[in-house]
Amino acid sequence: MRVVFLNPQGNFDPEDRYWTEHPDFGGQLVYVKELAQALANEGVDVDIITRRVRDSQWIGFEKRIDYYPEIENLRIVRIPFGGDEFLRKEELWPYLTEFVEGILDFYARDNTGIDFATTHYADGGLAGVLLNQRAGIPFSFTGHSLGAQKMDKLGFAEENAVELENRYNFTKRISAERLSMERSAVNIVSTLQEWIQQYAHQLYQDAVQLKDDTRFVVIPPGVNSRIFYPVQDISKLTEIIQKIGWAKERYLTSDRWELPWIVASGRLDPKKNHLGLFTAFAENPELQRRSNLCVILRGIEDPFRDYGKLSGIEGRVLSELMGIVQRSKLQGKVCFLDLCSQREIADCYRYLSTKGGIFVLTALYEPFGLAPLEAAASGLPVVVTQNGGPGESFREDDREFGVLIDPESETSIAQGLLRLLRDSDEWKQIARAGIQRVTTCYTWEQTARKYLQVITEKVHSPNRQPNQFDYRSLTLSELMELYMNGGDSNDTD
Repeated sequence: MRVVFLNPQGNFDPEDRYWTEHPDFGGQLVYVKELAQALANEGVDVDIITRRVRDSQWIGFEKRIDYYPEIENLRIVRIPFGGDEFLRKEELWPYLTEFVEGILDFYARDNTGIDFATTHYADGGLAGVLLNQRAGIPFSFTGHSLGAQKMDKLGFAEENAVELENRYNFTKRISAERLSMERSAVNIVSTLQEWIQQYAHQLYQDAVQLKDDTRFVVIPPGVNSRIFYPVQDISKLTEIIQKIGWAKERYLTSDRWELPWIVASGRLDPKKNHLGLFTAFAENPELQRRSNLCVILRGIEDPFRDYGKLSGIEGRVLSELMGIVQRSKLQGKVCFLDLCSQREIADCYRYLSTKGGIFVLTALYEPFGLAPLEAAASGLPVVVTQNGGPGESFREDDREFGVLIDPESETSIAQGLLRLLRDSDEWKQIARAGIQRVTTCYTWEQTARKYLQVITEKVHSPNRQPNQFDYRSLTLSELMELYMNGGDSNDTD
């Protein structure tokens, strides 16, 4: 059986170039790569189908076919469409028909077939719809982050509708998501909350029936257990110990070198709410006495010196954080680590777990929350937002596997961290519970087996014959009418 992953955006290569350096190279790529590898290890022939790019500013995506080392039945298939230059995902919409035509041509020449397609994000979903219409190939749709929630987050309204439409192509995105939900063989979500809240948004209410549980399956992503695992031999962590030691000497006063680190990781984005974390740290003297605050960045050698040179959203967020550091006199208490790979991050987590460290994620809303699961798998107890996926992954009934906090309350953030910093037994209990939770519920092997069960069922069941349709984006006025008049929504991105 051959399963393909449709991913027009982001691009893939064996070296994982540019991950975290661009919004299109985010968590979805990790999800697809790890799931594809795990499915291949189950004996499935797997292709990740993405876009060929020949651009001197974005090297590594030129070959038509590429491979990950040591996985024989997994290919990266790059389809040329939309020209050669790298394009943001918002710029790919006019070329998706060309993408699908290229897919059909490739497999005709390759003399192989496709049994099932998994589609990701709205553009991949629309490609699945078009491929289903042309060739009858069943597909699953995984939205990852739906456009309606992004509209909510950005405060979509009549006065900014044209500006946001020009930037994000919401009419095309929402239209594609609605079609994908409706035409898919199954919609795969990471959490129950994602199913019953995000897909219940008024923009999707007539596209899918939430109570039809044959159309939805909850399959959480997994943690790469080859990389993220508890510390086994601290002598193998020499390189990260040196890097952390260098950061201590550069950023922290010597009297604070032995304090535990509170570590945050992830792209500098307002929705990740680093601002709330820094404010909580700045306003709580006990938190400052008991710990140092560390942020893992990528590609920024010295934020204190270079933050003014960083442009865009990340530059604005970093400038705000530096402002808090300066106003609250936190110099010597806050440090930064420039880590360039998942392995470095995992080693960092493992080492800090031997020093009483804590991982923190204060996102205003986190659709799933893979990063805190990776930290937990590495032995760090986590203090994490209660909004979104972590509310399910780190609590079940009355059992806790992490400390859940209200990200909009600096008091809640501080008290969640102090709960672990004040009590070493509590720290150990939460750390052990986190490791157990990931091991039993959140590995890619488990994710792949659940996917394979669903795919096998859909491949061998009678195919639903799609209705004929003409793909047409909603007009901006139609989108506004649905959004403004479709009812109230409590969802946030």
